[in-house]
Amino acid sequence: MAFQPIVDARDRSIFGYEALVRGVDGGSAGEVIARVSPAQLYRFDQTCRVKAIETAARLGLRQRLSINFLPNAVYEAATCIRLTLVAAQTFGFPTDRLIFETAESEQVRDHRHLTGIFRDYRSRGFMTAIDDFGAGYAGLTLLANFQPDMLKLDIALVRGIDADPVRIAITRGIMQIATSIGSTVLAEGVETEAEYRQLRALGVPLFQGYLFGRASLEALEDVPDALWQRLAGAPET
Repeated sequence: MAFQPIVDARDRSIFGYEALVRGVDGGSAGEVIARVSPAQLYRFDQTCRVKAIETAARLGLRQRLSINFLPNAVYEAATCIRLTLVAAQTFGFPTDRLIFETAESEQVRDHRHLTGIFRDYRSRGFMTAIDDFGAGYAGLTLLANFQPDMLKLDIALVRGIDADPVRIAITRGIMQIATSIGSTVLAEGVETEAEYRQLRALGVPLFQGYLFGRASLEALEDVPDALWQRLAGAPET
């Protein structure tokens, strides 16, 4: 597992880390998942959860741990979560630090099923997040049925937002919706200081991306103070 920092710009802290599976050959999460057959999805999903928790505990993670799940691999939320709970107890990782996220771009076969999974996870004290928001199949319909703790802006909205009035307008609208329904917005894929400053000006509090750190294999990287100092200064002209 690799871990990428999620930062909170409001107090310049590490909010948490997202766990990302990597292949033994260094392959990305997408490359790994592409090699998983439908018959293997359930076992793959369960194995990744346990590995993420075990590795995070071993590394001494004290912040939140965000774990991706494959909704099409979860046949019954209460049953599928048992191994996760056992892993958390075995490795001494507090369950109230767990975030479960799934991508809006995931082509979910049954949206009522996904909503049921989210509601079950919330009832157990887990945080929930919709990843790649603004680029997927479900759109606002999913949001109307379930309001997650976090909305992770899709990278397509983030990229070059500092020079794109349309992306700014769309993100401003998402911020208004998120505020109204009690969700927190996280901008992922942030690579430049200009993107960060524009998103921060729009009120986005949480950030993830190469600007703050890449996913590090079995390591929890911190964000240098020098970066925060630079971001707090006036933008270059």
